[in-house]
Amino acid sequence: MALLHRAELRPTKLELLAAWLPGRGWYRGPADADVVRVAAYRFDDPAGAVGIETMLVSAGDGPVHQVPLTYRDAPLDDGDGWLIGTTQHSVLGQRWVYDACGDSVYAAALASAIYTGGGQAEEFIEVDGRLERREPTMFVAGSGVEDADLPVIDGIRRVVEDEPTLIVTNSVQLAVVRRLEDGNRLPGAALTGTWNGQPTPVPLAYAATR
Repeated sequence: MALLHRAELRPTKLELLAAWLPGRGWYRGPADADVVRVAAYRFDDPAGAVGIETMLVSAGDGPVHQVPLTYRDAPLDDGDGWLIGTTQHSVLGQRWVYDACGDSVYAAALASAIYTGGGQAEEFIEVDGRLERREPTMFVAGSGVEDADLPVIDGIRRVVEDEPTLIVTNSVQLAVVRRLEDGNRLPGAALTGTWNGQPTPVPLAYAATR
């Protein structure tokens, strides 16, 4: 379960992405176009410390891009290269926003969803002391890996920031599709997603045991 707050962010997540995306080698779109949210999904951090949200965004006439994010209340150790920026949350205070491909908490959550056949976390907003469920904007599902143990991830060994972005850990290699266009097909277990205007499942990420 993901517990969300009614809050203001300054700058907003889309403003942070508008400044950050044009510098990515896998980004395709105008450098000065507004970034628009298409859909999003979240995973749970079992420890409850890190927010994990993946946003689908577009800019101008460019394709839909997938951008996994982690939100932390303190800097990620050795994470300077993955920092997108900081934002002021009106409820939680300062938050550090990272490209989640460099964050082992995201890698573990993604691997878990793919290997177990899991989906996105349910989202709830606290309103006047009670929790209200927020309708999802997309649905994701892991394919599952039969008779395989869930990999234990103790850190990220290497990241290849390309299309797809490869996350190499001690136990599993993950491939995160950045541009959600036709033809993004890789072998192995996968996470797929659907959203408004995209009823056919699209591959979002892949996993293979090392």
